Amino acid sequence: MYPRNIRQFTLDALSDSPVVLINGARQTGKSTLVRNLQPEARYLTFDDPAVLAAAQADPFGFIAALKGPVCLDEIQRAPDIFLAIKAEVDKNRQPGRFLLTGSANILLLPRMADSLAGRMEVLALWPLAQCEIATHPFSLIDRLFQGDFADRYSFDRNDFIARLMAGGYPEALSRSDGRRREAWFDSYLSTLLLRDVRDLAQIEGLTELPRLMQLLAARSGGLLNAAELSRTSGMAQTTLKRYLALLETLFLIRQVPAWSSNLGKRLQKSPKLFLCDYGLMAHLQGLGTTTLTAGHSLPGDLVEAFVHAELAKHQTWAELRTNLMHYRTSTGVEVDFVLENRRNELLGIEVKAAATVTSKDFNGLRHLRETAPRLFQRGILFHTGEQVVHFDEQLIAVPIAMLWAER
Repeated sequence: MYPRNIRQFTLDALSDSPVVLINGARQTGKSTLVRNLQPEARYLTFDDPAVLAAAQADPFGFIAALKGPVCLDEIQRAPDIFLAIKAEVDKNRQPGRFLLTGSANILLLPRMADSLAGRMEVLALWPLAQCEIATHPFSLIDRLFQGDFADRYSFDRNDFIARLMAGGYPEALSRSDGRRREAWFDSYLSTLLLRDVRDLAQIEGLTELPRLMQLLAARSGGLLNAAELSRTSGMAQTTLKRYLALLETLFLIRQVPAWSSNLGKRLQKSPKLFLCDYGLMAHLQGLGTTTLTAGHSLPGDLVEAFVHAELAKHQTWAELRTNLMHYRTSTGVEVDFVLENRRNELLGIEVKAAATVTSKDFNGLRHLRETAPRLFQRGILFHTGEQVVHFDEQLIAVPIAMLWAER
């Protein structure tokens, strides 16, 4: 079992919140985590047809019959249970009473989220971060804002390619053979798109979704252009937007909004779209270890998706609470990622899938600094070299191996 960095946050939440929900994609390790967090609690999963049928037949009676702490797995399959939990919590606000897991983002399902407002703490569990895989936890977000870097980080290209291909799902990581991992990704997508989408949308035969996922994988890291995607996919924009919302609810894709200031700059407001797992993205793009190893360069969009996923995972346990955004002007000047803390301080992050870094690579970060000089704290350029290089006091080239290297 891999150590999960949100473990202590979950224990803290259980100590003072009556309901705690661990939200994340299927196969990220939610069930394993909750069983180890509360081994004494009764564990019930709504993937069990009998348990689901009982909860659907009489949700209030089902919840009232549960005594002591209980773990309810795959809670999104029984949405009516939320009102029953609310009624029970209003009678007895004992901390740690209900530990829930969900494979659909209830924050995007208002009917579920609103029923437990003020009674439930929600924690996100992403696929494994690189530091969790390496079993030496740290907070990347905090280190970046503090400027806490080593002088160098060892980088092995073949090792990095293996990380890109494997992604972060524990089951995919356990399959060292590429063909077996491809079979797992195919099965995972098929199950998710046919069953979970059907349950959420209450419609059958969503045959367009596998094709749409491939189109999104090819556009990961780019600005979301619904009109272009509608033309390419042959879907009406209303249908497309509904499908995108479903895929986001299931944690398959994620939109990164644009950062903007109130300084009157003409900025691009479109969000960037990413697949949440870079291993799944590589699979959908048809990339393999042999192909990448033989090539002279690494796919820039895949390396950017890797950094996006790591930043999003580290946000869930960092001491600093941050928003993850991107920066792009109407003239095309861009910064891949912008982290903004609660004091509105900014950290700009660029990603380069090469070892050679020049001053020109920092032009986007310089533009962001000129746009918000008082808020700009630091600009980081992740690269595939080994040396940390300071281009000036605020602009620093940092090896991407920082994301998994031990200090």
